[in-house]
Amino acid sequence: MAVNKTIEGSQLTALLRRLTGDEKHEASAHSTLDVLWVLYDRVLRVTPQTVDEPLRDRFLLSKGHGPQAYYAVLAAKGFIPVAWLDDWAGPHSRLGHHPDRVLIPGVEISSGSLGHGLGLAIGTALGLRAQDLHTPRVYVLLGDAELDEGSNHEAIAYAGAVGLATLTAIVIDNQSASHGWPGGIASRFTVNGWTARMVDGRDHDQIEAALGAHEPGRPHLVVAQVKRKSHA
Repeated sequence: MAVNKTIEGSQLTALLRRLTGDEKHEASAHSTLDVLWVLYDRVLRVTPQTVDEPLRDRFLLSKGHGPQAYYAVLAAKGFIPVAWLDDWAGPHSRLGHHPDRVLIPGVEISSGSLGHGLGLAIGTALGLRAQDLHTPRVYVLLGDAELDEGSNHEAIAYAGAVGLATLTAIVIDNQSASHGWPGGIASRFTVNGWTARMVDGRDHDQIEAALGAHEPGRPHLVVAQVKRKSHA
C-alpha cells in the first residue's frame, strides 16, 4: 500500500491494518486514505463533540463501498472506539461493508450504492441555505466510476446553475470509469460553472490547498489522482 509518508508507519496505518476480510474493495478503500485524513485532520470543522451541531461542516462519503479507510480515520479522530475495528462486519458490529448513519457516530449518510452521494450533498447544502446557515460547508467524496451514473450529470448541472457555493466535491480518480470523459473529469464540472483543481491524491499539502480554493458563488471540485486501479 503506497500512501503519503506522513501517514505511513503512523497510528492510522496500524488502525487500517486491523480491518481485514474485504480484499475485493481493498484498493478502492486505500485510494481514499490520504484525502480522508486531510479532510478530518486539517479541513473539516467537526469533532466527536460537535457531530450534531448545526454549524458543523458536513462530510458525505458517496464512495461507500470498501469503507476501511473511513473507519480508520473516524477511529483515529475519536468518533468511534478503536475496538470496533476488530469486529468489522461481524454479526454484532456497527461497522458494515457499507457505512450506516444510524449506527456510526459522525456518519452523515448511509452509502455504498453508487451515484447517490452528490445528489444528497446538494440536498444537504440546499437545506442549510434554506435555514440561513451559510457558514457550514458540505464535502462529498466520490469515485471516478460513479460519474458514469446519470444522476450525477443532473446533479453537476443543477449545482452549477444555482451557484451552490458551500459545496465541494472530491473525486478520487483511479481511472476505473468505464467511459471516461473528453477533456478529463474536471471538464464535465467546469462546463457547468464549477471551479476545479487537480491534485496528486497522496500529497497532503496539495489536497489541503485545493480544498481551500473554492470561490464565492460557485461549487468547487477537487480531482485527486491516484495509482490506476488494477483489474487483474
